[in-house]
Amino acid sequence: MVKNEASKSGGAVNNGMRILITQPRPESEKSPYFELGRKYGVTLDFQPFIQLEPIPAKEFRKQKIEIPAHTAVILTSRNAIDHFFRTCEEMRVSVSQDTKYFCITEAVALYLQKFILYRKRKVFYGADGSNKSLFDVINKHKINEKFLYVCSENQQDSEITGWLKTNNCQFSLAFMYRTVSSDVKDLLTRTDYDVMCFFTPSGVKSLFDNLPAFQQNGTVIGAFGSNTARAVEESGLALGIKAPQPGAPSMVAALDQFLSAELKKK
Repeated sequence: MVKNEASKSGGAVNNGMRILITQPRPESEKSPYFELGRKYGVTLDFQPFIQLEPIPAKEFRKQKIEIPAHTAVILTSRNAIDHFFRTCEEMRVSVSQDTKYFCITEAVALYLQKFILYRKRKVFYGADGSNKSLFDVINKHKINEKFLYVCSENQQDSEITGWLKTNNCQFSLAFMYRTVSSDVKDLLTRTDYDVMCFFTPSGVKSLFDNLPAFQQNGTVIGAFGSNTARAVEESGLALGIKAPQPGAPSMVAALDQFLSAELKKK
């Protein structure tokens, strides 16, 4: 719902603040999101703004990419991991045990355990979840490696591809899934949110796909990742919460800082 100033004045910590997290609800009740809600007495709603559709092997073959010819894989999400191994299975491709994996965060790297025997000598990840920290790790191992960057057909990170080109890395862009907007119009028209947190540029696009005339009107917008932050600002919205950054490596940490500051205003 487009928030007006009257509804905004009532939305404060411990007094009905409602926060929308544009991701699936965590499966574990021990999630730090729930701890955050209890700590500040705020309501957290979870609703994915995007859906991922797999690009079937028949369609992927048109990209003319030989997966076994690559010695390293760049993975920026758990979804990328899922679709990489799904595509390999559909194409009956055997992934070499010597393949190296470069992940955006430790959490993404640990998710690899679902598919491979996890060994630190072949799994690497950035220190703080930023592209820069990922580049620092890749830079140490780029010699003689041929990288496969697994991404969405409409959501590849231009900063990553730009860095790979600038640093003369051998790489292929592998589109293994595509992102489409979810239908969340009903949720947005019936619920006032004081804070809305986005995690991908596609999530921001989905907001306007559902509500083309959306006006911010005091709603605080949060963004995880530099590309998401850029999408928020390019859409004409004011960015109020940003992660990762020093002291706030996650959206939960950034929200914690924001809510703490709000509490001090009381």
